[in-house]
Amino acid sequence: MAKDIRVIIPAFNEEESISKVIDEIPDSVAEIIVANNNSTDNTAKNALNAGATVVDEARPGYGYACLAAMDYIAKQSKQPDIIVFLDGDYSDYPEELDKIVAPIINGNMDLVIGARKKEFREEGSMTFPQVFGNWLATFLMRLFFGAKFTDLGPFRAIKYESLKELEMQDKTYGWTVEMQLKAIRKKLAYKEVPVRYKRRIGVSKVSGTVKGAIFAGVKILGWIFKYSIK
Repeated sequence: MAKDIRVIIPAFNEEESISKVIDEIPDSVAEIIVANNNSTDNTAKNALNAGATVVDEARPGYGYACLAAMDYIAKQSKQPDIIVFLDGDYSDYPEELDKIVAPIINGNMDLVIGARKKEFREEGSMTFPQVFGNWLATFLMRLFFGAKFTDLGPFRAIKYESLKELEMQDKTYGWTVEMQLKAIRKKLAYKEVPVRYKRRIGVSKVSGTVKGAIFAGVKILGWIFKYSIK
């Protein structure tokens, strides 16, 4: 039996890339939800024209956008089986979605992370703060929790029931690490799937600025240390 798969794309000022992302998502997806995070450009208009559902969230923050999309889904009469999170900057390869959901459909995994392995990354697609931050965060997760994660990649799939069980809270940059830490705590079955990664369209709101990189790093480390002392 085919699974009901919904995609959530948090987006802030991604008018140049959002339609490209939507167009390359496989037909196996039942609905694409773009969480328009107070964009000041044509992100919402372009997403609608490309066939996506648009949910508006005025409060700035990656987590706020994801939570708004989840609230929209929770109110639907038919609930999905799998949720996929995907960025709107075209740095991922949306066509690899079927590869990411396969371990859930065929192997009964709860959570699958698209791991941006060095050999599959376009040169310059990840900044030094991103590479170092991922290494440090996953090293600490291995040290404190015995986790096997190597990346905090935003391209990920999770069973909808498992996602609800995590009771996600983070409103900004800690969203990805919160999900992975809670998956460990809840003893969810997880794995990584290597994915390709390319230079994004436009400038990153996180790694593209010193302020964004520092804030993201503080939030990520904060979640890790919070869980390490529980």
